[in-house]
Amino acid sequence: MSQRRETIADLLLDRLGDHRPGLRSRERTWTWDEVVRDSAARAGLLRRLRDDDRPFHVGILLDNVPEFILWLGAAALSGATVVGINPTRRGAYLEEEVRNTDLQLVVTDAAGLEILDGLDIGVARDRFLLVDSAEYAEQLPNRPEPAKDPSVTAATRMLLLFTSGTTGASKAAICSQGRLVGLAYQNTAKYRIGRDDVCYCCMPLFHGNALMALWAPALLAGACVVLTPKFTASGFLADVRHYGATYFTYVGKALGYILGQPERPDDADNTLTHGFGTEASPEDQAEFKRRFAATLYEGYGSSEGAGMINQAPDGPPAALGVPAHAGVRVVNPETRETCPPAKLDEHGRVLNAELAIGEIVNTEGAAKFEGYYKNPAANAERVRHGWYWTGDLGYVDPAGYFYFAGRSGDWIRVDGENISALLTERILRRHPDVVAAGVFAVPDPRSGDQVMAAVEIPERMSFEGLGLPDFLTAQEDLGAKGAPRYIRVSHRLPTTGSNKLRKKEMQADGWRTTDDVYWWAGRGEPSYEPMTAADKVSLREQFAANGRLRFLP
Repeated sequence: MSQRRETIADLLLDRLGDHRPGLRSRERTWTWDEVVRDSAARAGLLRRLRDDDRPFHVGILLDNVPEFILWLGAAALSGATVVGINPTRRGAYLEEEVRNTDLQLVVTDAAGLEILDGLDIGVARDRFLLVDSAEYAEQLPNRPEPAKDPSVTAATRMLLLFTSGTTGASKAAICSQGRLVGLAYQNTAKYRIGRDDVCYCCMPLFHGNALMALWAPALLAGACVVLTPKFTASGFLADVRHYGATYFTYVGKALGYILGQPERPDDADNTLTHGFGTEASPEDQAEFKRRFAATLYEGYGSSEGAGMINQAPDGPPAALGVPAHAGVRVVNPETRETCPPAKLDEHGRVLNAELAIGEIVNTEGAAKFEGYYKNPAANAERVRHGWYWTGDLGYVDPAGYFYFAGRSGDWIRVDGENISALLTERILRRHPDVVAAGVFAVPDPRSGDQVMAAVEIPERMSFEGLGLPDFLTAQEDLGAKGAPRYIRVSHRLPTTGSNKLRKKEMQADGWRTTDDVYWWAGRGEPSYEPMTAADKVSLREQFAANGRLRFLP
């Protein structure tokens, strides 16, 4: 493609006349030409249903089904904005989240209608389109000749993407067609997505990962997008083989679920070559490569901002990469001064954490941040002093490589020492029977904090069967204070709709969760006992005796 395109609509129109497969489900295959023409039919319906001059916000509440992809194309061609509704939300939380986006139309199905039943999201029932209803096909115009609405420009708002809500209330991040096109160009190059790739979309289409790192790059490259309605670890390899998938994306603990499947001698007998995602440790990446013969590219970014870090394949395994430009820095949030390089021990632990760890910022990124919809307070938190503040912690080694150090609050103060929750999480994830792990601070009854972990294990496994004390003792890079004092054990930890652990929720529960909790009350090497109701009462009495009840959530 000789001329760089500026809108998603332009990328779609470039696929007209392309008769290679563009979209596949278990039931049907569309050529790219058919994708564009079916998207144009839905764009025609959008134009007919638009009843005023306001920006046209269309909520989509569907699993990963072909209709979702076709409505993305319809929005791009007509200039509408897609609001992906998270089907794992419920009740008042969902009602408030969706109502705040000023929807004028909802595209869903019978299952989605049941989720929304009884909720006031500001959309009348006659403004719902049910894609599995008998009358749906009759509402679509006969395929018009695909065209871009004259109003569509690079600045046209394409998406309102709800943030995952792992660290607070979810916000709707704005993404224009121009920004999404820019990410398509970046990510086809970074993740080596070509026309012959078959891109397996198992992450939800309401989330930025699937849209920015898979759908938009596949559209640019003319690669085929293949769908599964929902991610399942047990169905992952079967889907890959069925479709001949070469590329996929992942988020959160999805990769842990895949690696947690029983290993088979023919795991590597598949078509996968590569994948992209976040939150996989170097050990996870190496294990995936060993079992499935595919390379994983870890990246740093968010729905609000991406492209700050360039990959450095020859750098340290745990590094994010190198800054994309001089404006990407790690700074002390109080002074805005650039943090000095981290001093690392032989295990990669930061020895000067108080000085070296700061917030990752982009001093040139404020203008590129498109904001949160109707949330000036959140916008002000992201853009301060003309800089874009990520809210993420990081550090830089003496060679200039960037490292992720966790979200705000992921450093735990234990006996005057800073402990990395992220490091302890990664160590726990090395255990072959730990599917997912979240680590966070809980208050100590006398002073400071203690480390608590929440681990998810298979149904077949018990805590005692993990042998966790011996495992932790054997980890040379786990400092003396990094081992968790409390461990919550579950077969299903709470997650967001994009498979990220709800760490704030688990931190608020602490040891008062209804899941089993084991604790290490003594000194020396880790040794865990079940935490009884009497233990919890006694611990609360210690807080009271030390005047620290206020620290209990």
